[in-house]
Amino acid sequence: MAQDKPPNPDTVVLLSGGNPQIAKGFGDAPVQAYIAAMPGWKRDLGAHLDAIVTRTVPDVAKAVKWNSPFYGTRNDLWFLSFHCMTKYVKVAFFRGAALTPLPPGKSKQQHVRYLDIYEDAPFDEAQFADWVEQASQLPGEKM
Repeated sequence: MAQDKPPNPDTVVLLSGGNPQIAKGFGDAPVQAYIAAMPGWKRDLGAHLDAIVTRTVPDVAKAVKWNSPFYGTRNDLWFLSFHCMTKYVKVAFFRGAALTPLPPGKSKQQHVRYLDIYEDAPFDEAQFADWVEQASQLPGEKM
């Protein structure tokens, strides 16, 4: 199946909070288009998060859904996503309530936990990679 040409990051519409509007798609190309369109410092962070996930789970499945990159064990089971907010990037662990230690952000959804990453705040790469490893071993969410 032929891949569509990724959108030009300079012409991508930024939604509320600066989140890139990227068409739904499966594979690495739409995720890389999303990352390329992330505004400012968030672009480098998005690339760094993507690299950590890919290094930690080498056969990870990727997609863009609902204007956010998703990472999973197969194209229909997802364990992590992130989204640009105005002042931070919100990482969602879909089965985060099963991770040890718990990611700090609570959710209205019982199993979901969040990690909010701010520009000038420390980012614990080792802890993030450990959460990614744990999350990839849990049953994913079908979305």
